[in-house]
Order: sequence, then C-alpha cells, then structure tokens
Amino acid sequence: MRLVRFFADDKVVREGAVSNDMIHEIVGSYWEPEGMGSAIVDLENVTLLPPCQPSKIVAIGRNYVAHAQEHNAPVPERPLMFLKPPSSLIGHNSFIVLPAESTRVEHEAELVIVMGKQTRNLSEDQVDGHILGYTLGNDVTARDLQRIDGQWTRSKGFDTFCPLGPWIDTEIDPTDLAIECRVNGELRQRGRTSQMVFSVHAQVESVSRVMTLLPGDIIMTGTPSGVAKLADGDTVTVWIENLGSLTNPVVRET
Repeated sequence: MRLVRFFADDKVVREGAVSNDMIHEIVGSYWEPEGMGSAIVDLENVTLLPPCQPSKIVAIGRNYVAHAQEHNAPVPERPLMFLKPPSSLIGHNSFIVLPAESTRVEHEAELVIVMGKQTRNLSEDQVDGHILGYTLGNDVTARDLQRIDGQWTRSKGFDTFCPLGPWIDTEIDPTDLAIECRVNGELRQRGRTSQMVFSVHAQVESVSRVMTLLPGDIIMTGTPSGVAKLADGDTVTVWIENLGSLTNPVVRET
C-alpha cells in the first residue's frame, strides 16, 4: 500500500491510499485508521505534502563506503547519527531554496525509513514490526558550511533541505534496491541499498538505543557517491527501484 498526505482545492490536509494513480481518502489517520472514505481523487489533481509529520528526522552519515571516500572521510565503525529539523521538510514538487549563506549546496539521494510504532531499545529481529514503510528523501546539504562549522546542524538544517515523498510504501523490501539521483536529467548518483555499511535493521536498532522513536519519525539511511552542486533553475529527481521518484525544482534565495 502507498500512503500519502495531500490537499486539493479546499486546502484541507487529508491522508489517503494510492491505487492506479487514484487516491482513496482514509478516515482517521495512518496510525488509527477508521476505514476508507467515499472521496476518490486523481493523484495529478492534488498537492502532495511530506507523507508524514515526524517529531524528529534522524540521518545516518557516511553509510556508503564510496560516499565516505569521495569526501576523504573515514567509514564509521558504528552508525554516525545527526538530526535535521522538521522545519526543513518539503514535499514532492516543492522548491528547494538555495540560501544566501552558502555557495555550494549539494543533493544527497536517500532511502528513508518511516516508523510506525513507538520504539525504544529494539534488537534487530524486532525492527520489522515497528516500521510503517519507506519513502524517498534528499538530504540537501550546504557543503561549504559543513566544512566550516565542523558539525552539521547549520549545513543540514535550512528550510527546504529535506524533500520527502511522494508516498510511504508499506510493502517494499529495502534490502537491495537501486537508487539514483538525476539533475536536469543527468545522472549524478547511482548505488544500491545493499551497499550500505549499516543495514536498515542495524540503523533502527542503533537509533532506538539512543532515543525513543515515535510513529511518523524518520531515519534517512545515507547516500551513495556522486553528490554534486545544485544551481538556481535545476530540477533534481531522486529515484528508487520499486518505490518511485521524488522531484524538486531549485531556486536561489532572493
């Protein structure tokens, strides 16, 4: 099942399930569904929002060996965690805004885990029962500020720096999926989720031993090599096999 958050002309935020490019509205919510409503709308006729509202965005750094190597950085011995603020979230087709403070903003295509239950101190064999599904993300990063600061809050935290969507897929197997990023149609990144240093299960276990994860919280699982600069007027698309595409235009802050 593919789950979306959206609004149409009435601007009322709704949740739904996608089937054959049509959205069937959910009564209640993903977390406490009461049934399916009578409203059915065309996917092309709505504005898609980030498919969840996380209390926290946890991200895992340098989780692909080649990405660590392209930055001359060591591969972590345990999952390297950082946080992005929920205010950085945008949805499919929304604008990534390049801030005036940075001269080098880069894309990072990622598979994203969406938690479905309150979670703390899990073992790896318990993880599947606590995940709602998976979506696509772009860990947009002001690389010059990351290098200046030495820690990552500012470089990862600007508004619009976390495109997410277009939906949550509750049935996909994340073990070995192709992942790509294209800018203006040009291939920039390509990898497979099987190349992760730390698996999905290992990441959830590790994060859950640090903090309580709530329904809707997300874990960004790291990016393959090939990250590169974004420019005003670009269009960036993250694609993951069997999951779909997340596309965002890019504009320079004025």
